[in-house]
Amino acid sequence: MRVDPAVALRGGLAVPGDKSISHRALLLGALAEGESEVRGFGASEDTLATADALRALGVDVEITGDTARVTGAGLRGLRPPVGPIDCRNAGTLMRLLAGVLAGQDGRFRLVGDESLSRRPLERVAAPLREMGATIETTDGHAPLILESGPLRPIRYELPVASAQVKSAVLLAGLFAKSGPTVVVESLPTRDHTERLLEAAGTRLGRKPGEAAVWPVERLRPLSLDVPGDFSSAAPFVAAATLLAGSELRLHGVGVNPTRIGFLGVLERMGARVSLFNRRTMGGEPVADLAVAHAELVATEVLASEIPRLVDELPLVALVAGMARGETVVRGAGELRLKESDRLETLKNVLRPLGVRVSTKGDELRVRGVPTRPRGGGTVDAAGDHRMAVLAAIAGLVSREGVEVSGAESVAVSFPDFFPVLDSVALR
Repeated sequence: MRVDPAVALRGGLAVPGDKSISHRALLLGALAEGESEVRGFGASEDTLATADALRALGVDVEITGDTARVTGAGLRGLRPPVGPIDCRNAGTLMRLLAGVLAGQDGRFRLVGDESLSRRPLERVAAPLREMGATIETTDGHAPLILESGPLRPIRYELPVASAQVKSAVLLAGLFAKSGPTVVVESLPTRDHTERLLEAAGTRLGRKPGEAAVWPVERLRPLSLDVPGDFSSAAPFVAAATLLAGSELRLHGVGVNPTRIGFLGVLERMGARVSLFNRRTMGGEPVADLAVAHAELVATEVLASEIPRLVDELPLVALVAGMARGETVVRGAGELRLKESDRLETLKNVLRPLGVRVSTKGDELRVRGVPTRPRGGGTVDAAGDHRMAVLAAIAGLVSREGVEVSGAESVAVSFPDFFPVLDSVALR
C-alpha cells in the first residue's frame, strides 16, 4: 500500500466503535438472560473473532452493519465445543474469555495465531488458578487448556498494570461461591469492564486503585451504544497536529479518562486539540474533537502514564520526531509483548524514514527536528495493525511518502482505515 504525502487534513470523520468495549459487550451479552443489542459495534477481525468464539460455545450472535445482537445463554450456559476455540489474533478475547470460562462446566482449549501464541498468558492463568480453576499453558503461552472448579473469591494485586488481567479476574469473580473478588492496581487501567458490569446489574465496588465484584445469579441483557474508539481516532489527531493548515473534526469519540493519556502528552507538547459537545453514551464519556496544526516541543513521558496511552505510544514516537528537542518515554516495556515487539518494530519503521529514534530496555528516546521526515522506501509493519497505521501516518506527514508492507493488518482493528484517511487528506 502506497501512502503519499498530504498537504493537510481537513473535514470531519467518525471512527469505528470502541474495540475494547465491543469485545466486552459481546462476552457479557453471552452470559445474560435475554437479547442484548450493541449499537455502534466496532466490527473488525478481532471483534469478529469474539463473535465466532461465542458461536462455537453455543451462543447466537447476529451482526448486521454496526449492530450486534446476542441471545444470552445465561450465566453458566456456555458449552464446550468439539474442537478448540480459535481466538485468532485477539489477545483481549483470549484473556477475558479465560475469566468467563473459569465459571463454566467442562474443559476448554483456547488457541490463537502465531502472533497471539507468543504473548504471555501466565499473568492471567495465575490468578484464575488461585481462584480454583485448573489451567495449563504452553510454556506460559497459548494453547491454553482450562477446566473450572469451585471458584473462591480472592484479593489480587496486579503485578503489571493490565486491564485484561483485571477484567479476567473480575469476570471470574461473578462465579465465585461468595464475595467479593477484589483487584488492586497500582496504576489505573481502562475501566470498560467495570462500567459494563454495572450496566449488566452486578454489585460492583470501586475506589481509587481497587475494583471489587460480588457473585451474581443472573445478568441482565445490555442495550448499549458504543462510542468511537479513541485508539482509532488517535492517528488522525497526530496527523492533523503535524500537518500545517489542518483543521479536523472527529465525531463521537470515547474520552474515558483511563484511555486518553495521549491527549495529555500532546497538550504538554503544545498541540491544539479541543473537546466539545461532551455527553455520555453507553455509560462512557464521549466528545467531539477539533484538531488544528501546532508546533510541538519535546516532553518526558513517565512510566505512570503508560497504561493510559499504551496503544498510542508508537504515535508518541512519531510526533516527537517532529517536535523540537529530545522526548524520553520511560517504562514502555509492555510494548515488547504486543503483536510484535513494538519498541523494536517502531524503530524499524521510523528510522528509515528519517526519525531519530532509539530504544534501550524499556526506554524510548526520540530526538526531534521540527520539519517533515524524509520518508521514501518501503517499511514492514511486521503483521501488526498498530505498526501499519504508524507507517501510514508517517508516510502521510513525510516529504516522499512510503510503501507500507503488511498494510492489510489494519483490518484487525480498523478495516476502513485507508478509505477514511483518504477522505480527509488533501494532496
